[in-house]
Amino acid sequence: MDRMPAAKRPAAPFGPLDLQLVLLRRMADHNPDLVEDARHELGVSIAGMREANRRWQAMLHAPRGRAAAARYRSVLGAPEATVRRRIGDLDCEARLWALPLWPDLRFEVLTAPNGAVWNAWLVRAPGAEGPALRTLDDLTPWSCTVDEAARAFAPARPLEGTAPTRWGLAFTAPDARGVRHACAAEFTWGLLQRTAVSG
Repeated sequence: MDRMPAAKRPAAPFGPLDLQLVLLRRMADHNPDLVEDARHELGVSIAGMREANRRWQAMLHAPRGRAAAARYRSVLGAPEATVRRRIGDLDCEARLWALPLWPDLRFEVLTAPNGAVWNAWLVRAPGAEGPALRTLDDLTPWSCTVDEAARAFAPARPLEGTAPTRWGLAFTAPDARGVRHACAAEFTWGLLQRTAVSG
């Protein structure tokens, strides 16, 4: 029986595993060791991660590609939950999906009334206990989400991210001795990656 060469075989559908690899690829800029451990947990090679990212970029830039909301649904399936949210004067919809790599988090896609995607990032799962964020020592990589850090160290000021999937927060937080410091935290796909401290 003839076997089709690997290069000619149709690629498997892009699914939740691939999206997790895309999220990890962006996080590798700041935390390569954590990403390496996660990649091993998923059982995927470095080449597999690169290929997932290549396919994702191709989907994003395809001339007749799906709209963002439809793209996430095609990759992740039906959302685990859909929640109505009011932001200002607009009624929005938050769609939540579970990702095996982060069982206490959910991948949230926030859509506007016209169906456009406003945001896509990781948030704490409904009912899951969040981290106790009291001092700088608690701000370890992957320990919290954007909204958790903003609530714990209010008032926090949003900072412009260095890429479309990155967000920043400026706030003050105490060290273990209670001395307060100015901080700038950077998040990728909503998950804390690093915190710079000054003062």
